[in-house]
Amino acid sequence: MTKKKKYPEPEEMPASASLIRETGKVGKRGTVVIAASLRRRFGLDEGSLIIEEEREDGVLIRPAIAMPVEIYSTERQAEFLLNNAVDEDDYQRARKDVKKLGLDPDSIEHLRPGRS
Repeated sequence: MTKKKKYPEPEEMPASASLIRETGKVGKRGTVVIAASLRRRFGLDEGSLIIEEEREDGVLIRPAIAMPVEIYSTERQAEFLLNNAVDEDDYQRARKDVKKLGLDPDSIEHLRPGRS
């Protein structure tokens, strides 16, 4: 897996940085052709994700990063609820929430608040 370089926001770039200005082209179905020099500079390959932002003076296109979403099982959610309880009242509410998930709180490995 190649580590992508984080590029600074335009306003973070020093005034001395040489900025590339190229003319692109909009093709069929809205396809935008970005100059090769800019694609190389920002690590944009075919299929790369981008963010398109409406600006007062036009459209800003910049590289995007997709973060994976972690999906928790109901058992893992129950473990979070029970382990994150801060006092006895909170723990009892967590037990009720775990029961609403269709699970027995006593079958979930966890620590009660105030116990180690």
